[in-house]
Amino acid sequence: MQVTELSADGLKRQFKIVVPAGDLSAKVDERLAELARTAQMPGFRPGKVPVGLLKKQYGQALFGEAVEQAVNSSTAKAIEDRGLKPALQPRVDLKQLEEGKDVEFEVAIEVLPEIGKLDFSGVELDRLKAVVPDKDVDEAIGRIAKANREQKPVDPPRPAQKGDAVKIDFVGSVDGKEFPGGAAQDYTLELGSGSFIPGFEDQLVGAEVGKAVDVKVTFPADYGNTELAGKDAVFKCTIKELHEFVDKPADDELAKKNNFENLEAMRKAVAERINQDYAQISRSMIKRQLLDKLADVQKFAVPDGLVEGEFNAIWQRIEEAKKAGEKLEDDEEKMRQEYREIAERRVRLGLLLADVGRSNSIEVSPDELNQAVMREAMRYPGQERQVLEFYGKNAELKERLRAPIFEEKTVDFIIELSKVSDKSVTPEELLEAARKAEKDDDKADQPAAS
Repeated sequence: MQVTELSADGLKRQFKIVVPAGDLSAKVDERLAELARTAQMPGFRPGKVPVGLLKKQYGQALFGEAVEQAVNSSTAKAIEDRGLKPALQPRVDLKQLEEGKDVEFEVAIEVLPEIGKLDFSGVELDRLKAVVPDKDVDEAIGRIAKANREQKPVDPPRPAQKGDAVKIDFVGSVDGKEFPGGAAQDYTLELGSGSFIPGFEDQLVGAEVGKAVDVKVTFPADYGNTELAGKDAVFKCTIKELHEFVDKPADDELAKKNNFENLEAMRKAVAERINQDYAQISRSMIKRQLLDKLADVQKFAVPDGLVEGEFNAIWQRIEEAKKAGEKLEDDEEKMRQEYREIAERRVRLGLLLADVGRSNSIEVSPDELNQAVMREAMRYPGQERQVLEFYGKNAELKERLRAPIFEEKTVDFIIELSKVSDKSVTPEELLEAARKAEKDDDKADQPAAS
């Protein structure tokens, strides 16, 4: 095998490789000898078929097989000998392919950049930390108490009021025709909950048990069912039962009903949960801040092929948004430039985090991967077992969960090495800062509205 380097431009390399005809011929002869030991043909005993006949019948296919193996193995050796790390599959261009002659082909590859050792001690980050005030815990406990309210029949009888629970039968129609999904029996609805389309619940206020009520509403223009969106409808309703809610006090009995030892234990658990939620928001913000700083500082070259792949994935979502009727910026060329820059940023940060993780022996343990599978399963209540079995049978799919865990661990590693200044803020200030950061992200990563 003869390898000649044709060009080395940035991350791109191109080689010419020549595989001697004798090597290919020897490989074909070797395969023919293997076939001859077991080959069967009419008129010949098994294993006694002349090699010449086998070559006449299978020679072309075996030559193609030998060429494929030679191209793969010689390309891999050329890359290994030079210590290159391909970013994508090499592109092979056959220049000469004729039996009895040397095979000549060119290989073009893009390699991963050499990032080198990085010092994160100079990276300065601000971490917002919110302390949960008692009023937030009180409100959360109040929501738990509301969720545990009991219902009792209204006695003496009276018309329905906002806040009551009504059991109703209803049939909906548009232009006098009933529509699928527009009817139900014994449906319990809390008046004022806003769970039905606007205006529906208001028209049941004042209704009496046993009496029919025609509820006239207009479906919202953006209603999920496009056949009903924006149309006027009439729901013939009958109130069958009327209940009022009985508030439950926030006490030890309520706590025990929710599997806590007492009210103090429930308050502590609620406070911890709220703290965790705020901590997650804070962590997301400092991660965003870190990535922004890294993107501003790290400007190493990235493989064009990886950028193109990332851009195509982004642009596909843009095209889908267009088909869905979303109004986008008129200047498509400007959009393409913006999203290509976003694609390059994503690729650069991905390569950077991958390099930092590998060079610092950051790994994802089997337990962490299993916990990720469990979290996925919990997203599908009632189907947890099926989800677990699905991941158990699909190792490749399970491995896809490894990348985000690896990324988060690497980000945590870098944050630990950075200069982090903690700043105490109110929950309102934290949420406002998070909304602003998310809005800024939307401008950068989502289709620009015209």
